[in-house]
Amino acid sequence: MHPTTTPGGDAAARFRRAVAFRELHAGPGPFVVPNPWDAGTARILASFGFAALATTGAGLAHSLGRPDGADRVSRAEILANATAIVDATGLPVTADLESGFGERPEDVAETIRLAAAAGLVGGSVEDSTGRDEDPVRPLEEAVERVAAAVEAAQGLDFPFTVTARAENFFQGRPDLDDTIRRLRAYEAAGADVLYAPALPDADAIRAVCAAVERPVNVLMTAALKLSVADLGALGVRRVSTGSALSRAALGALTRAAREITGAGTFGFAADALPYDEANALLAAAPASAPGGAAAS
Repeated sequence: MHPTTTPGGDAAARFRRAVAFRELHAGPGPFVVPNPWDAGTARILASFGFAALATTGAGLAHSLGRPDGADRVSRAEILANATAIVDATGLPVTADLESGFGERPEDVAETIRLAAAAGLVGGSVEDSTGRDEDPVRPLEEAVERVAAAVEAAQGLDFPFTVTARAENFFQGRPDLDDTIRRLRAYEAAGADVLYAPALPDADAIRAVCAAVERPVNVLMTAALKLSVADLGALGVRRVSTGSALSRAALGALTRAAREITGAGTFGFAADALPYDEANALLAAAPASAPGGAAAS
């Protein structure tokens, strides 16, 4: 009997990717999971030896000509983009699943099952509401949603890694005590990885890592000015780049456009990736199995 076919290969290949991704969190040091926004950027990042990838909701929204925000991109669009990234590289991919796409815990569970069917081996569920006047869900409600995600993941035939996100700092509520309270509750609900984006400094990161037993993901920003080694010393197990790579690309584009429309010159082309190199990166065969350097 042939293995069941899934996005990114057969079920056996997906199982191997899932196990490899889970094991990265138990490695000797932190690993970086960069965030491509399409198949091409996924292929380029894979060529640098990253061991896993993560999607970016903001990067996808911007590539579709939309601002980032709640309900700007549909679940179907996010999962289609994730499948394209999975198929482009053969690497383990975890996805930004926003708040789970629905108001009921059952909706969150269905999102996890659909994410697995799309070829993903992990996904994050955040506790934001999408409402400006009330941006973070009550703790009890948020815990129910994480628990539903975990239960759905445990019902799969491979180890799907559930990341629970506490959005306080990202939503303009810089409450470290409540953030830790939430992450502990999500850990108790079964989340495999804990994540509080936009932590402001090393002390906050150290406090979060010390407060929980499960691996912690940190979103790197230019303001933090911390290296992978620095983060490892603080207790971090996984580092993501969020929308920073996609915004860096947008930065290069807008600077080039300003030069053309302002000075009427084309100096930006000197920094462009050479045509042959771009073709070579994208012509490389997708990885057949997880692997590669993770902390570069």
